[in-house]
Amino acid sequence: MILGVDVGGTFTDLFLWDGSSVRTAKLPTTSSDQSEAVLEGAAELTEHVEAFLHGTTAATNALLERTGARTLLVTSPGFEDVIEIGRQDRPSLYDPFADRPEPLVARGDRASNLGAVDLDGIEAVAVSLLRSYEDPSQEREIGSEVARLAPEAAVSLSSEVVAEFREFERTSTTVLNAYLTPVVADYLAKLEAGVRSSGLADAIAVMRSSGGLISGSDAAALPASILLSGPAGGVVAAAAIGTALGRDHIIAFDMGGTSTDVCRVQDGRPEISYERAVAGYPCRMPSAAIHTVGAGGGSVGWIDPGGSLRVGPRSAGAEPGPACYGRGGSETTVTDANVVLGRIAPDASLGGRLTIDRALSEAALIELGNPLGLTVEETALGVIRVIEEVMAGAIRTVSIEQGADPRDAWLVAFGGAGGLHATALARSLDMAGVIIPPFGGVFSAAGLLLSPPRIDLAHSVLLREGEDPDPEIDRLGSEALQRLHGGILETLADVRYLGQSHEVTVPYAAGDGWDLLAERFHVLHKERNGFARETDPIEVVTIRATVTGTSAIDSETTFSWSPEGEAFLGTRTVVTNAGPAEAAVLRREGLAVGTKITGPAVIQEREATTWIGPGEQAVVSDTGALEVTW
Repeated sequence: MILGVDVGGTFTDLFLWDGSSVRTAKLPTTSSDQSEAVLEGAAELTEHVEAFLHGTTAATNALLERTGARTLLVTSPGFEDVIEIGRQDRPSLYDPFADRPEPLVARGDRASNLGAVDLDGIEAVAVSLLRSYEDPSQEREIGSEVARLAPEAAVSLSSEVVAEFREFERTSTTVLNAYLTPVVADYLAKLEAGVRSSGLADAIAVMRSSGGLISGSDAAALPASILLSGPAGGVVAAAAIGTALGRDHIIAFDMGGTSTDVCRVQDGRPEISYERAVAGYPCRMPSAAIHTVGAGGGSVGWIDPGGSLRVGPRSAGAEPGPACYGRGGSETTVTDANVVLGRIAPDASLGGRLTIDRALSEAALIELGNPLGLTVEETALGVIRVIEEVMAGAIRTVSIEQGADPRDAWLVAFGGAGGLHATALARSLDMAGVIIPPFGGVFSAAGLLLSPPRIDLAHSVLLREGEDPDPEIDRLGSEALQRLHGGILETLADVRYLGQSHEVTVPYAAGDGWDLLAERFHVLHKERNGFARETDPIEVVTIRATVTGTSAIDSETTFSWSPEGEAFLGTRTVVTNAGPAEAAVLRREGLAVGTKITGPAVIQEREATTWIGPGEQAVVSDTGALEVTW
């Protein structure tokens, strides 16, 4: 009995494997306290599980809503303002009104001398000293002093959070970790207490951004590592279904209620980024290279001052949600547009809980479209066209802009709304096809069961040719293996041409030698940047070690399809770009392996809906996934 629970901005998804079959649930996220929906959904599915795996937005929400702890930054003299100065670049090159986010630590709460500050009211302390990645002893002394003077304060040392060079990014990440620790620790402690008191499980494991699981206590101590906790589960599952189908180049496309997350996967391995900005704050933690845009089923349509139709990034969220939910929302959302177009059944019951009211969708669309002189259907088609262009831009970002051709890639679409828009996106980018996996509406929760325990370590070394990286490789690898016994070790090196500002991460094991390292670097540099300079000197900047264990279940167990019941439900009128059409309505759970479906067709399941447009053909694979081409 293994349970995966993924909390999104709109819905909380649950995926239970009971040893022989799957049970799922989907319910609105309780924004005031995420643990309420988590425990409610879990109680509906089971009384006890052997493993409780969790993907959470607790850290992300605390950062976006600026509800983290009051934090003190202790740093080297002269570097108190590094988090405000940053790199002196601009958030938007051509927008003079675009501002950086306000620093998470107020100016009065930054100091180079711990004895000169008042610790009253301080809930967390970030310690980031210059060059502490080389010698952490002074940071540890300060941490011990903080523990003596303010034992209730959470302490984050940069040498433990991210032992890498670049003082701005290291300090920013350490501040993020300190700022989030009290909030995330309180949430996870409350959830774990609820899980234990209900008899559901003895402990929880939490998804980290890099696509692996850590204990609840480790996540509470290192919340900067779980900022992309939920989306990472979907990427792991997408990689698994791609491998099961023999597709070595895919792009994961997760469209939920609030946002869309996309990530490129090559040869079954998600692209990993070792630095990214979250809500404008640099975070130097390994994470699946997920690009997020504010485009989801709950994205709100609006008219800008120039009279143009826009959609998102603002979302109706879980409360009140789209107009059709009948929970007080009156603004048009993408979901309302799909209801009016007939792609979502007018009497649908989403997740078995929320009943759709088409009349409310129509009323919202009329209000949005009247100033533009558009009919209800024209407004709905416009909303869909606008939001699909936003999402197509996200796919371009993780493919074309990174030197990868999307034309040989398959789009793996999931999330509650992914199957409604995937084929239009893939066709606009001339992609190879679309894969729509089973249980798509709770796919990120399924990905938790496919995710192994994982440890990520890094240490900056700054070595040039002739200096041996192997001793540091051995040391870091041994430390990682000690933290996760019995796991599989992978070591890597961040490499750059001498004088460059940015690195390329290259696989490297002790004994490989400098020549092989250089050869791999030149190949990857050319692939990413379009050129390589084989005769130029290179340097190793940072050594990385990753250890992964064994996932709760394997992909063969997860993606084994056994249809149940009837598939054909009838027909209904849908609105396409060419006008009204009659579409077959099919029940996903009843589709047998090998079934061929020609669009237009609507395929319904409990947590999601798939739209197969005119001229498109879908085939049910033995994994239960729909493979769609045109």
